[in-house]
Amino acid sequence: MTGEKPFRFGINMVVPGSRAEWVEKCRKVEGLGYDVLSAADHLGMAPPFPALVLAGEVTSRVKLNTFVLNAPFYNPVLLARDVTGTDQFTDGRLELGLGAGYVKEEFEAAGMPFPSARERVDHLERTITELKRRYADPEHKPAPVRSEGPPLLLGGRGDRMLGLAAEHADIIGFMGTTKTPDGAPLVAAAPEEVDERVAFVRAKLGDREARVEFNLLCQFVKVTNDRAGGLAELEQRFGDQAPAEAIGELPVALVGTAAQIADQLRAHRERFGFSYFTILEPFLDEFAPVLEHLR
Repeated sequence: MTGEKPFRFGINMVVPGSRAEWVEKCRKVEGLGYDVLSAADHLGMAPPFPALVLAGEVTSRVKLNTFVLNAPFYNPVLLARDVTGTDQFTDGRLELGLGAGYVKEEFEAAGMPFPSARERVDHLERTITELKRRYADPEHKPAPVRSEGPPLLLGGRGDRMLGLAAEHADIIGFMGTTKTPDGAPLVAAAPEEVDERVAFVRAKLGDREARVEFNLLCQFVKVTNDRAGGLAELEQRFGDQAPAEAIGELPVALVGTAAQIADQLRAHRERFGFSYFTILEPFLDEFAPVLEHLR
């Protein structure tokens, strides 16, 4: 069963900085015992592929992930070159995360039209097809380390996006967000909504489920001896979206002592099948004590 898969924990790097700062942070991610170092793909952040190649030079163990590339920004043929080149330069440690893109303002800043959700997923599907074709082509250089290419993570919440993930992905990334108008800010989903999305994916996966990891992006981490106080603090950040009691039930919010958060994660694995959790960089140090309870 998916719930019995071993835990993996990644850090999604979102804070730009100098080369020296990046190197120091990458070494810290590995030193603290995380399994995956991810580079986000948003304007104003580190460029994903150069960042991961540099991370590969200064670490030896962690997997290196794009979390997740905004596929409509990329020509699939050129992307295939960057993917397989990065895979080579990191000795096969690359995990390729792809998404359909959702931040309208970034398209506008890049001088690009904001396609409809259908058009963005269409482009993502074409990208997946082209990547697989290039991986299998003996004339494609540089070649991927594995003939099938690096493990593929697809993240999203809509039916078609999760259907693509069930068909193609090695790792399925759940956003833990509710349905919002296209291009609108994301809002955390209640557990029942996450249940429904997981059930949708499992129905599509069939026998593939045993070979696929479920990933959750955790948006908030608060390690504290005062769980009630930590939830009250998050309630202020959420505004009118949810009371503290409801926030405490959100899968994307981890609040409590390190032991309590470890119990939350075990419960998430049991209920939803999440075994691979991605933590945002600002919580890199704060989450680290939780790892000790889960090894």
